[in-house]
Formats: sequence, C-alpha cells, structure tokens
Amino acid sequence: MTLPRRHFLFGGASLAALALSGCATTGNTRQIAEGPATVPQQYLDMYAARPEERFPIPAADISKLDPKYWRQEVADPTGEQPGTVVVDTGNRFLYLVSENGRAMRYGVGIGRDGFAWSGRAKIQYKREWPTWTPPSEMIERQPELEPYRRGMEPSLLNPLGARALYLFQNGADTLYRLHGNGDVLSIGRAVSSGCVRLLQQDIIDLYNRVPAGSPVLVV
Repeated sequence: MTLPRRHFLFGGASLAALALSGCATTGNTRQIAEGPATVPQQYLDMYAARPEERFPIPAADISKLDPKYWRQEVADPTGEQPGTVVVDTGNRFLYLVSENGRAMRYGVGIGRDGFAWSGRAKIQYKREWPTWTPPSEMIERQPELEPYRRGMEPSLLNPLGARALYLFQNGADTLYRLHGNGDVLSIGRAVSSGCVRLLQQDIIDLYNRVPAGSPVLVV
C-alpha cells in the first residue's frame, strides 16, 4: 500500500545545524531481539564475503539481524520519482525507487537523537574506500579523534567503510554521507553522529546502482 504523501513531508534543516554532525559511531549497539536461527541461501549469498575488495570484506552475520532489514525489492511506499533515494529514518529503511511502483529496500542505521536531520539533497559525488575526516565540531566533542583531523586512511576500521555517497544541499556539503559499515548490530538502530549507514555489501550494491547527481530525500 502506498503511504500517504504527508508521511514523507520533511522539516527544514539549516546547513549550520547539519554541519554539527559527522559519521562516527557512538553508543551501545547491543541487539535487543534474537535473529532467525537460519538464513535462506539467497541471503547468505547476498551478504557473503567480498575477498576481491581492496580490503577484503568478511561475510555479514545477518542471522543477528531482523529479516526486514535484509536487502529486498518491495512495493514503493514513497511516491518519489524513479532514481530517488529515500531514507525513512523512523523505520530505519533506505529505498531506491525504481520503475513500475517498485523499490529496492535496505536496512540502515541512523543518527542518534540530537543528530537527526531531514531534507532534500543530492549525491554530489561517490568514493570507493574513502578517507574519513571528522569535522572540527566532532573533534571538540571527542578529543580522541584529534589524530584524524587531517583524515583517516581507508580500511575496514574507517567509519565510512567500503563506499560513501556525499550529500550536498543547495550546492553546499551537508557533511552527511550514505556509507558502509561492518557492524551488523548497528542496523535498525540510532547510533551514529548523523550519517546513514548500510552494511558493506548493501552500500556496494547501492553505490553500483545510483549515479552522482541522484536526488535524495531524508524524512
């Protein structure tokens, strides 16, 4: 069923407010509910190890994850134009709208309370195995990040993971990213400092589907 349009209306957010956030994980990511005992082979294949990557990615243990957050094609609930990326922060889903009323849905982790944001933007550019540079405001809050003021080199430990999509609003960098993440238990939760995180296998899939310039709506 298509959700009412008002469900996807969004509040304004100034760039000054947006600039206060980055992409580091904070807080406890303890899973509350047990995952399924078995995972269908198609999903095991979907989230299998990626040894061909610059930094080999291990398989994601999605048995610890609610199956609704596994990547899957669904009826589009957004009403947006094909090619639009829609992040439903309330339900922890990201949709890539396709033709014929369908969408690819991914589970995501979002910013914790106090760093939530919403609005329209576009993917200005994309990067494989990006460098992560925490904003000055984040370093002030977390002085332990000082060694990375000039950037953290790509690796499996880099908060941006295997891929990052950089969101700009009205021509200015929002400092928010759609990016990879190796922590299965963070999906479906509000744990990051604002950015939208997907499992490594999912961000690679999304990265390969969306070109630079694609519109993004975060609600």
